[in-house]
Amino acid sequence: MRRFYLSTTVLFWLLVTAFWTASLWLPTPEESLLLAAEKTYTPAELAKHATAANCWMAIRGGVYDLSAYLPAHPSPPELVVPWCGREATEAYKTKTKGRSHAPFADELLARYKIGTLASDQAK
Repeated sequence: MRRFYLSTTVLFWLLVTAFWTASLWLPTPEESLLLAAEKTYTPAELAKHATAANCWMAIRGGVYDLSAYLPAHPSPPELVVPWCGREATEAYKTKTKGRSHAPFADELLARYKIGTLASDQAK
Protein backbone atom coordinates (compact mmCIF):
# COMPACT_ATOMS: atom_id res chain seq x y z
CA MET A 1 0.00 0.00 0.00
CA ARG A 2 2.83 2.36 0.82
CA ARG A 3 4.39 1.79 -2.62
CA PHE A 4 1.04 2.70 -4.27
CA TYR A 5 0.80 5.90 -2.19
CA LEU A 6 4.35 6.96 -3.09
CA SER A 7 3.81 6.18 -6.79
CA THR A 8 0.58 8.18 -7.01
CA THR A 9 2.09 11.09 -5.08
CA VAL A 10 5.10 11.25 -7.40
CA LEU A 11 2.81 10.98 -10.44
CA PHE A 12 0.59 13.77 -9.10
CA TRP A 13 3.53 16.15 -8.62
CA LEU A 14 4.96 15.28 -12.01
CA LEU A 15 1.64 16.20 -13.62
CA VAL A 16 1.40 19.44 -11.64
CA THR A 17 4.92 20.36 -12.74
CA ALA A 18 4.15 19.47 -16.35
CA PHE A 19 1.01 21.63 -16.42
CA TRP A 20 2.82 24.53 -14.77
CA THR A 21 5.70 24.28 -17.25
CA ALA A 22 3.28 24.13 -20.19
CA SER A 23 1.50 27.26 -18.95
CA LEU A 24 4.74 29.23 -19.29
CA TRP A 25 4.68 28.75 -23.07
CA LEU A 26 1.01 29.48 -23.60
CA PRO A 27 -0.12 33.08 -24.17
CA THR A 28 -2.07 34.74 -21.38
CA PRO A 29 -5.79 35.28 -21.97
CA GLU A 30 -5.10 38.98 -22.57
CA GLU A 31 -2.45 38.18 -25.19
CA SER A 32 -4.79 35.70 -26.86
CA LEU A 33 -7.52 38.32 -27.09
CA LEU A 34 -5.10 40.87 -28.54
CA LEU A 35 -3.81 38.42 -31.12
CA ALA A 36 -7.31 37.33 -32.14
CA ALA A 37 -8.83 40.81 -32.14
CA GLU A 38 -6.22 42.84 -34.02
CA LYS A 39 -8.25 45.34 -35.98
CA THR A 40 -7.50 46.73 -39.42
CA TYR A 41 -7.90 50.49 -39.88
CA THR A 42 -8.32 52.35 -43.14
CA PRO A 43 -6.35 55.52 -43.90
CA ALA A 44 -9.63 57.45 -43.52
CA GLU A 45 -10.13 56.06 -39.99
CA LEU A 46 -6.52 56.89 -39.16
CA ALA A 47 -6.99 60.48 -40.36
CA LYS A 48 -9.72 61.05 -37.75
CA HIS A 49 -7.07 60.83 -35.00
CA ALA A 50 -4.85 63.78 -35.86
CA THR A 51 -4.63 65.84 -32.67
CA ALA A 52 -2.29 65.78 -29.68
CA ALA A 53 -5.13 64.54 -27.47
CA ASN A 54 -6.06 61.82 -29.96
CA CYS A 55 -2.93 60.85 -31.87
CA TRP A 56 -2.78 57.71 -33.98
CA MET A 57 0.05 56.97 -36.39
CA ALA A 58 0.75 54.24 -38.90
CA ILE A 59 4.35 53.01 -38.75
CA ARG A 60 5.56 50.05 -40.83
CA GLY A 61 2.02 48.82 -41.40
CA GLY A 62 0.95 48.95 -37.75
CA VAL A 63 -1.43 51.50 -36.24
CA TYR A 64 -0.42 52.97 -32.89
CA ASP A 65 -2.41 55.09 -30.43
CA LEU A 66 0.28 57.42 -29.09
CA SER A 67 -2.06 59.83 -27.29
CA ALA A 68 -0.97 58.72 -23.82
CA TYR A 69 2.73 58.70 -24.73
CA LEU A 70 2.90 62.08 -26.45
CA PRO A 71 3.43 64.11 -23.22
CA ALA A 72 6.34 61.82 -22.28
CA HIS A 73 7.99 61.91 -25.71
CA PRO A 74 11.48 63.48 -25.55
CA SER A 75 10.84 65.76 -28.53
CA PRO A 76 8.52 68.74 -28.31
CA PRO A 77 4.94 67.89 -29.32
CA GLU A 78 5.17 70.36 -32.24
CA LEU A 79 7.54 67.93 -33.97
CA VAL A 80 5.34 64.88 -33.50
CA VAL A 81 1.75 66.17 -33.80
CA PRO A 82 1.96 66.90 -37.56
CA TRP A 83 2.34 63.15 -38.07
CA CYS A 84 -0.76 62.25 -36.06
CA GLY A 85 -3.46 60.72 -38.23
CA ARG A 86 -0.97 59.86 -40.97
CA GLU A 87 1.39 57.21 -42.24
CA ALA A 88 4.60 58.12 -40.41
CA THR A 89 7.10 55.38 -41.22
CA GLU A 90 9.57 57.70 -42.94
CA ALA A 91 9.37 60.23 -40.09
CA TYR A 92 9.94 57.45 -37.56
CA LYS A 93 12.93 56.07 -39.47
CA THR A 94 14.60 59.47 -39.89
CA LYS A 95 13.70 61.34 -36.70
CA THR A 96 16.28 64.09 -36.29
CA LYS A 97 18.93 64.78 -38.89
CA GLY A 98 18.40 61.40 -40.52
CA ARG A 99 19.07 59.33 -37.40
CA SER A 100 16.80 56.39 -36.68
CA HIS A 101 15.12 55.65 -33.36
CA ALA A 102 16.90 53.41 -30.87
CA PRO A 103 15.83 49.76 -30.46
CA PHE A 104 14.26 50.79 -27.15
CA ALA A 105 11.85 52.99 -29.10
CA ASP A 106 10.69 49.96 -31.10
CA GLU A 107 10.04 48.07 -27.87
CA LEU A 108 8.14 51.02 -26.47
CA LEU A 109 6.17 51.47 -29.68
CA ALA A 110 4.90 47.88 -29.48
CA ARG A 111 3.01 48.74 -26.28
CA TYR A 112 0.82 51.20 -28.16
CA LYS A 113 -0.14 49.03 -31.14
CA ILE A 114 -3.88 48.86 -31.71
CA GLY A 115 -4.05 47.24 -35.15
CA THR A 116 -2.82 47.29 -38.70
CA LEU A 117 -3.25 49.73 -41.56
CA ALA A 118 -5.41 48.53 -44.42
CA SER A 119 -3.68 48.47 -47.76
CA ASP A 120 -4.74 50.96 -50.44
CA GLN A 121 -4.18 48.16 -52.96
CA ALA A 122 -7.85 47.06 -52.66
CA LYS A 123 -9.10 49.97 -54.81
